[in-house]
Amino acid sequence: METRLALIGIILENKESTPQLNAVLHEYAEYIVGRMGVPNVKEGMSVISIVVDAPEKVTSALSGKIGMLPYVGVTTMYSKKS
Repeated sequence: METRLALIGIILENKESTPQLNAVLHEYAEYIVGRMGVPNVKEGMSVISIVVDAPEKVTSALSGKIGMLPYVGVTTMYSKKS
């Protein structure tokens, strides 16, 4: 199946959702190429970037599951090259 590189940007507004977010990411670990988290201690928030190499349906499903978590915002950018 054809894959595309994508960047999933996540803003975690409350640490209560961290275990749920990590569980979802673990479920899709085989597609994750890289992950970077930047905590903002002052605001009690974190910004996380996830790079995936996966079929569009998989990336969309991952992004959708993340977006359904409480206190979590998500957006996804896809590479133009498929």
